[in-house]
Amino acid sequence: MPRLVALDMDGTLVDVASSWAAVHAHYGDHNADGLRRFLANEIDDEEFIRTDVRIWRKHSPEISAEEIERILDRVPLMPGARTLVDGLRRRGARTAIVSGGIDLLAHRVGRELGIDVVLANGFRVTADGRLTGEGIVRVPIHEKEATLAALQRQLRVTPAETASVGNSEIDVGLFRRSRVGIAFLPEDEEVRRAATSVVTERDLGSVLPLLDEFLG
Repeated sequence: MPRLVALDMDGTLVDVASSWAAVHAHYGDHNADGLRRFLANEIDDEEFIRTDVRIWRKHSPEISAEEIERILDRVPLMPGARTLVDGLRRRGARTAIVSGGIDLLAHRVGRELGIDVVLANGFRVTADGRLTGEGIVRVPIHEKEATLAALQRQLRVTPAETASVGNSEIDVGLFRRSRVGIAFLPEDEEVRRAATSVVTERDLGSVLPLLDEFLG
């Protein structure tokens, strides 16, 4: 039977809580107001991205995708990420990043680890690579369940043939669409309760034994 393992990126495959916040931190800034408005449903995913880009432009008016990529090149993989993905590959599982994070980082991680499918959010750019200010939303942050469902249909994989790994409230949607849901360094009790297993050790490789029965 086919097997799919869906992986969150920020706080799971990479050792930063948010790729968006990592860019803000590079400029010594933040987007607390945009986050508050987004969580209160005052703005949608597209507008949330616009608020991020507006802040970055204050520090780098001609900001480009290449500049963002250079900043994110410093983001480290989570300890054990390679162990986990290599182990999944040896066991014949397909892997997918399903992330509300930045696609430039997700594609780098996908290349480094050999992940089969990469779904993450990004930016529209001009012909010379400058950010227009508009975003590309492939994974609506509050709709990860729907994103995974679409991927399952595309790959002809059922929820019973799917496992997922994530760390935050927005990953609960992945768990609902999976037979196995593993909370890795969970941020709160809601994530713990929604998962079938919880990992509190900062080693993503420790997830692999919890998937042995699923992969068998």
